[in-house]
Amino acid sequence: MEEPGQLKRACIDAAAGAISGGISRTVTSPLDVIKIRFQVQLEPTSSWPLLHKDIYRPSKYTGVVQATKDIFREEGLRGFWRGNVPALLMVMPYTAIQFTVLHKLKSFASGSSKSVDHIHLSPYLSYVSGALAGCAATVGSYPFDLLRTLLASQGEPKVYSTMRAAFLDIVRTRGVPGLYAGLTPTLVEIIPYAGLQFGTYDTFKRWTMVRLYPSFLYSLDQFDRKELFVGKTYSCNTGIELLKPCEIDEIHILCQYSALAA
Repeated sequence: MEEPGQLKRACIDAAAGAISGGISRTVTSPLDVIKIRFQVQLEPTSSWPLLHKDIYRPSKYTGVVQATKDIFREEGLRGFWRGNVPALLMVMPYTAIQFTVLHKLKSFASGSSKSVDHIHLSPYLSYVSGALAGCAATVGSYPFDLLRTLLASQGEPKVYSTMRAAFLDIVRTRGVPGLYAGLTPTLVEIIPYAGLQFGTYDTFKRWTMVRLYPSFLYSLDQFDRKELFVGKTYSCNTGIELLKPCEIDEIHILCQYSALAA
């Protein structure tokens, strides 16, 4: 039987996740656009291809500063937020679903809906809960991720002028399943990524609590913002660094649409 206030708690989790995801995504959009441009560029960015001029053409983007200048010169300031609308449509439901499902799974695993009791979960259960929540969020928001990647990866001239044009072209040429192209490598990436993210975060949180507050009851209120920020940053970076190859594979699969449509 559910404890009182569960619906309210679920709504708060969903709203908080959506708002925080939308704000962080908008602020970091320029970095995401630059990252995607490098990922879809076939030519290497280092000096190595200078020794193999017969194989590689000159790289369009060779560094972050140079890429920033080129994008601004060719596309203006708005170019750094290209694909941000579908990105928001992806990130906001993604984070809303993720945190809602995560809380439900942790409540089921711990036998309590109180967050204070979730800290007692083992790293294994934290990993599994995070992985399943990440899968649910990915499947629920994936079409917007595909559209975001297509719009952010294209330079000038544009293949798709709007999100609507990209959506209609994909549905017309490949049907509804086309909106989920690249889902498999994405899930291969997100399962260990989300698992490591939340598993590492919860482990760091427990370790910090035992080390710094041994006489206190386990409570999130005992952590200051700096400790929570460090823990979250460390856990995210751990997953990102280990699973970067999967993300690049996913980007290349999605960008086949641009090549076929051009």
